[in-house]
Amino acid sequence: MPPRICTPEEAADVVATTDTVGFGLGPANPDAFLAALGGRDDWVDLTFGGALLLGFYPVMSHPNVTYRCGFFGPAERIMLADGANIELVPGGFRQFAPILRRYNPRVMTVLAAPPGEDGTVNLSLHLGATYEELVLAGRDPDRLLVVEVNPNLPRTCSLGPDYTNTIPLDIVDVLVEADGAPFTLPQPPPDEIDEAIAEVARTFVADGATLQIGIGAVPNMVASKLAEGSGGRYGIHSEMFTDGLMLLHQAGKVTNDAKSLFNGVSITTFALGTSELYKWLDGNRDIAFVPVQVVNDPTVIAQNHSFVSINGALSVDLYGQVVADNIDGRQISGVGGHEDFVAGAEMRIDDHSLICLRSTAVSNGVTRSRIVALLPEGSVVSTPRHHTGVVVTEYGAADLSGRTVRERATALAEIAHPDFRDELRERAAVLGRY
Repeated sequence: MPPRICTPEEAADVVATTDTVGFGLGPANPDAFLAALGGRDDWVDLTFGGALLLGFYPVMSHPNVTYRCGFFGPAERIMLADGANIELVPGGFRQFAPILRRYNPRVMTVLAAPPGEDGTVNLSLHLGATYEELVLAGRDPDRLLVVEVNPNLPRTCSLGPDYTNTIPLDIVDVLVEADGAPFTLPQPPPDEIDEAIAEVARTFVADGATLQIGIGAVPNMVASKLAEGSGGRYGIHSEMFTDGLMLLHQAGKVTNDAKSLFNGVSITTFALGTSELYKWLDGNRDIAFVPVQVVNDPTVIAQNHSFVSINGALSVDLYGQVVADNIDGRQISGVGGHEDFVAGAEMRIDDHSLICLRSTAVSNGVTRSRIVALLPEGSVVSTPRHHTGVVVTEYGAADLSGRTVRERATALAEIAHPDFRDELRERAAVLGRY
């Protein structure tokens, strides 16, 4: 049966005043549909389950609306500060699927490219963890599948026959037509500190390495340096596909011929970046979107040849405990794939997990060291010490693998900012001795 074709406002009417709605992370957000829901004021008990909103949606601020969020971004932080009913559901990206299954939202919704001649809609920039729940909702007569399609989105590729990022049109209940510009993420301009960190990180990437590069100025700077350098034959196995990874491809540095797993293609589960990236991804068979349950599985990650994971952090203590998503009791982001890639990249001796961070941060006008003796009370650990591999600041790298508690602490003190180094050395000297 063909779907009902609606405007965003018409589609908003299919949601009951008491209802549950599920959606995927970031580029899976159905922008026009979520915006249209803000045109209603009759909500009695509406609950959303999703992650990383890329827009500010008035519906989320309604007093009878609750948003159960798996990953915070700027929109969640700002709306929460303004009084919205937003609560974090802790879980890594791989756990999003079982969390959604338990939540069992009556309405599932997603953003996609327009229907193709093959009778499917292409999930474009996000496959992630929602595919199975989208299909279950579409096939259940008591649930609804609402798909927002936008002609400005690319049609991306997957890795058949084992995986697909398309949904049969005949299981879609409501098709929302929209034509807004896709959300873009400008690349942050790097500074001298970012460049220094990237220069250190680059030394851990050998020719033929398989790369996972996260979001931010430092990972993009690493990609730029690799693109300009003499090395090559890199493979890509990355949760998120970025402009930096596109740049590596365009420089001819990516061959994907030595990964040992998924040879011939770059593997990802979602993409976020500039409009140039989206145009480049359209129909590009060199990039395969695969479910996050595969991409972020540490046992799968570890099968890649010479794997190097490059991610950021907010703080690290002398034990090597990493804080990456919550600081001073404030939720900044989420677990995502952080721990999965850290764990997967430390299973073999020729692999490296790089945790990159600036040595200091300024809070309330006071400069604080990001490398601390002990995490303060109430800190939320993103990555436990036994998974942490290499920590990088602008002052060097501390490889913690195989070192004792005291040796790890001493190595971390040496890459702290000089203003804090002596105090940290003193603490490091006695750590693990009592």
